[in-house]
Amino acid sequence: MLPGIGVFGTGAIAKVLVPFLREKGFPVEAIWGVTLQEAEVAAKELKIPFFTNKIDDVLLKKNVSLVFIVCAPNLHAQISVKALGIGKHVVCDKPAGLCQAEALKMVRAAQYYPTLISIVNHSLRFLPAFSHMKKCIHEGYLGNPDELTLVDVRVQMGPLIGDTYNWLCDDTMGGGTLTLVGSHVIDLVSYLSGQKVVKVHGVLRTFVEETSKVNGIRKITAPDFCTFQLQMDKGLLVTATLNNHLPGPCFNQEIYVCSKKGYLVVKGGDLHGKLHKPNGKITEDDGKRPHDKEEVIYVDVEDLSCASSVVPKPYIKGLCKMISALKEAFLPVKEQMDWVKEPVKAAATFEDGQRVQATMEALRQSNEDGCWTSVQLLTEPPDPNPALSAAVRRTAISLQ
Repeated sequence: MLPGIGVFGTGAIAKVLVPFLREKGFPVEAIWGVTLQEAEVAAKELKIPFFTNKIDDVLLKKNVSLVFIVCAPNLHAQISVKALGIGKHVVCDKPAGLCQAEALKMVRAAQYYPTLISIVNHSLRFLPAFSHMKKCIHEGYLGNPDELTLVDVRVQMGPLIGDTYNWLCDDTMGGGTLTLVGSHVIDLVSYLSGQKVVKVHGVLRTFVEETSKVNGIRKITAPDFCTFQLQMDKGLLVTATLNNHLPGPCFNQEIYVCSKKGYLVVKGGDLHGKLHKPNGKITEDDGKRPHDKEEVIYVDVEDLSCASSVVPKPYIKGLCKMISALKEAFLPVKEQMDWVKEPVKAAATFEDGQRVQATMEALRQSNEDGCWTSVQLLTEPPDPNPALSAAVRRTAISLQ
């Protein structure tokens, strides 16, 4: 038996997610919305039997064993921690909370309940082109995996904001291209290379501060352009440019991974590779590979049953593959709450989510300071009131 699903959120991702879950055989039991009206409209459209605007109503439902959190990021940590504490499996959309402190709470909860699934929806990890790319890298297509030199990422797409002012327009609430697209890029680079980010340099800009629909006293603060460089721990350099200035719902993504031997590139959903002509002798293995032209390693032919004009196709396809992996994790076991780890071992954990948050915080700091910034990973929750704590310590010392 597959576990019953509770969905938090009524936006574009929820509308793509629910049909996929049903297609794979998961029963969708409940949906939560910010307002009761929003939840009711979504429940009718998606044919979900139960709707509510109270978080606990979904979490306490007996037939809900797995929750998908696809609402605004300010609720991600709260719902994740609560769900794990009640004994529910959690799939949380990116980002993991609004800041590193929230991500750390999620990490602690996941460590406290290791028998529960706790993953972040960085769905590009499950896109077949990137699975094949990782395999090629680790099988030595580009030579020693630790000797990769450069990853170059270009993402060009339409605007991320809608017709009304909401969290997508606000940088501090999790809106903007760094959080919504950059988080995927940062996670993917670590996943493909197996390396961690140590230093960053970033430039974030909000060029479009108002639109014909969002104007007046409220200004858009979420960045619609960012470019950044990441220095990885084994010498790999990553450069990325993310741009939201294309008209309409279009999405172009190219990711090059280079070494001294050649390069691999994913364009859309297809994987290509090219090796440089060897100087001197040609080995037996080199003779089998075309050195003068790009070779096609993987072509994405599978078409989606559920497309969306809002969510880019690679993310949807990755999400679909991730749901298939979750099905494989739950199917072999008799009990609803039991699962096997192997099918979802490629998924991003809450620890990965915290690393992405730490990198994004360093990038924002770098943008303010205009210089390279080290990535600092929190291990303890920050003091909510440092001035008060210092005063208490001084009082304790004087009393002694």
